[in-house]
Amino acid sequence: MLFSGVVGCCFGFKLLLVPFINPISDASSGGNGYLSRGLVSKYSTTAAAAIEEPIKPKVQVEYTQLLIDGKFVDSASGKTFPTLDPRTGEVIAHVAEGDHEDVDRAVVAARKAFDEGPWPRMTAYERQKILLRAADLIEKHNDELATLETWDNGKPYAQAAQIEVPMLVRLIRYYAGWTDKIHGLTVPADGPHHVQTLHEPIGVAGQIIPWNFPLLMFAWKIGPALACGNTVVMKTAEQTPLSALYAAKLFHEAGLPPGVLNVVSGFGPTAGAAIASHMDIDKALAVYSVLEVKLAFTGSTSTGKVVLELAAKSNLKPVTLELGGKSPFIVCEDADIDQAVELAHFALFFNQGQCCCAGSRTFVHESVYDEFIEKAKARALKRSVGDPFKGGIEQGPQIDSEQFEKILKYIRSGVEGGATLETGGERHGDKGFYIKPTVFTNVEDNMLIAKDEIFGPVQSILKFRDIDEVIRRANSTRYGLAAGVFTKSLATANLLTRALRVGTVWVNCFDTFDAAIPFGGYKMSGQGREKGIYSLRNYLQVKAVVSPLEKPAWL
Repeated sequence: MLFSGVVGCCFGFKLLLVPFINPISDASSGGNGYLSRGLVSKYSTTAAAAIEEPIKPKVQVEYTQLLIDGKFVDSASGKTFPTLDPRTGEVIAHVAEGDHEDVDRAVVAARKAFDEGPWPRMTAYERQKILLRAADLIEKHNDELATLETWDNGKPYAQAAQIEVPMLVRLIRYYAGWTDKIHGLTVPADGPHHVQTLHEPIGVAGQIIPWNFPLLMFAWKIGPALACGNTVVMKTAEQTPLSALYAAKLFHEAGLPPGVLNVVSGFGPTAGAAIASHMDIDKALAVYSVLEVKLAFTGSTSTGKVVLELAAKSNLKPVTLELGGKSPFIVCEDADIDQAVELAHFALFFNQGQCCCAGSRTFVHESVYDEFIEKAKARALKRSVGDPFKGGIEQGPQIDSEQFEKILKYIRSGVEGGATLETGGERHGDKGFYIKPTVFTNVEDNMLIAKDEIFGPVQSILKFRDIDEVIRRANSTRYGLAAGVFTKSLATANLLTRALRVGTVWVNCFDTFDAAIPFGGYKMSGQGREKGIYSLRNYLQVKAVVSPLEKPAWL
C-alpha cells in the first residue's frame, strides 16, 4: 500500500511515524501565555480532546538580535517583540525588532560587502568551499535547528529533524555545486566582431521569507543568491525568527565575510516595506501566503502587489514572488481508492495544512465519491494531533492565534454555506492553537472554503463527472501554484498535466520536492521560479561585450 508506515513523501525524504530521540526534557513549561480562550467552534462531530502539558525543549535560545555586518546587534530603536510557542501561546524569547533604520544599516553593510568586499571577487571555488563548510555545520547542528524550528513554528519535530534540516543541507550543497558552473556564451555575429556574454551577480538582494517553512525558505533564497556572488538583506517572518538567526550564525562560522548575509527580524509594514522600497537594493524576493497579506500589510489586497508597487516606485528593482495557492487534487475514476485517500490526506494536512501548494480542493470522480468520503473521514479521525515534540505525532498547532481564528472562521463559513462537515471543525484540547483535522463534503465551487486559501487542516471534497469538467473547474481560480493528479491512465495523466494552468503537477505523488526541481506559480500565485537552475536567473545580470576583430582567421 502506498505510504504504508509513513506520513508521506516529500522533499525526497520519508517521515517515519516511529519513536525517536530528541533534545527535549519531560519538564513542562509554565506561564499564563497569550492564548485567547473560549474559541471552541460548535461545529463538530467529535468530542474535544485534552492535551498533555507541553514538553520543554532542551535547547538554549542564543540569538535574538539582528545580524548586521557579521555581528549580532540590537535594533536602532531598542525595541523587541515576543516570539511565541504555538503549543501554548507563551513567550519563547524577545527578539530585536528591526525597522527602516535597521534595514538601512543592513543595506549599507551589504552594499559595502558587494562593492568593496571579497565575496564577489573570490574564485567560484573559494565561494563553493565556504558554502560546503556551512552545510557541514548545519548538518552537525541538525538537532538544535530542528528543535528551534518546532518550538517556534509548531511543526512535528520528526518532520523538522528528518526532512527539513537535511533538505536545508542538501540545498546549500546543491548551490555550492553551481558556483563554478555559472558562465556566459561566445556569440557569432554578422561581421568581424568578437561577442561574448557575461553572467554577473546582480548586487544586493532583499529577501522576505514566510513562517510556514522558515529554514527551507531561508535556503531557497540565500542558496542561489550567494552562489552567484551576491550579498543579502533578509527579513524573517515575525512569527518564526529564531532558526534563521541560528543558521546565519553558522554561515559566518564557515567563513562567510561580514556584510554578505544580513538578517533583520521585524514586521511587514516596517522592515518588509523598507526592503521592497529601498533605493540601494538591486533585487527583491518575497514569499507570502494570502493570509499573511492581511497581517503584514493592513488594508492591502495582496502583499505581492504591495511589494511590486514599492519596488516600482523606488528604483524599479526586479521582483520574484512566490505567493498563495488553491491547488486541485484530482482523483480519477480508475484510482486505487485506498492509495488516493492517503495521498490526498497528506497533500492537504501536511505541515498542519500550512503549505502554499496544499491540495486544498480534492476533486473526486462521482463513481468513487461515496467510497472516498468514508475513507477520507476515517483517515482524518485517525490523524494524531498533539505536542509536536512527542513521537508519533502527525499534526501540531497552527502558527498563532490569528491563523487559528481565521481557520475556525472559514470552517463556520463552510457549514453556513451548506457544505457537510464530516469530522473536525473545532479546536483540539483547551490549550494552544490546535485544530482538529476537518473534512467537508458536498462542497461547491462558489463557497469560500473552495475559493480562498485557508492555510489550515481543512479538506474540501468536491464531486466531478468527466475530465473536461474537472479541467474547467480546476482552472477556474485566481491561483496557479500546483496540482495533483491520481490516475492509472497515462493518457489521462498526459491530458491533465498539459491542461492544468499551474507551475507544478504531481502525478500519483504530492509535495515531491528536490533541490533541482523548479517551483513557482501561474497567475496570482507569483512570478519567477525558485530552486534548480531556473533560480539562478533571479540573481544574475547578462552583459554583452563586443570588440572588433582585425583580420580574423574565421568568423
